[in-house]
Amino acid sequence: MPKESFIINRIRGVGYAFKGLFLLLRTEASIQIQFVIALLMTGAGFYFEISKSEWIAQLLAIGMVMGIEGLNTAIEKIADYIQPENDPKIGFIKDVSAGAVMIVSIIASIVGLIIYVPKLV
Repeated sequence: MPKESFIINRIRGVGYAFKGLFLLLRTEASIQIQFVIALLMTGAGFYFEISKSEWIAQLLAIGMVMGIEGLNTAIEKIADYIQPENDPKIGFIKDVSAGAVMIVSIIASIVGLIIYVPKLV
């Protein structure tokens, strides 16, 4: 069987990534909420005509929160698959993963405050 080309493998990989994105958006309430917040913040960016550097900071913050939330979801699903029963070690792993989401969410909120509070005052 001949090996598939590099380009075919990359195209297939992008397809899997989009499938994962749609699975997250369709099945995970936390991502759905964060997606709505991302849309609202994007709308606010256009409304307040934020600068290029503010757009960069905002988009990085949104991407970090949603990306880390996706990783958190994957970690939780793997942990539940490995150990479906309540286990303190698995609980620790899931709590640490959720804590990572909390860290980027707090920083993203601070970025939003830095961008928008001066525009509202």
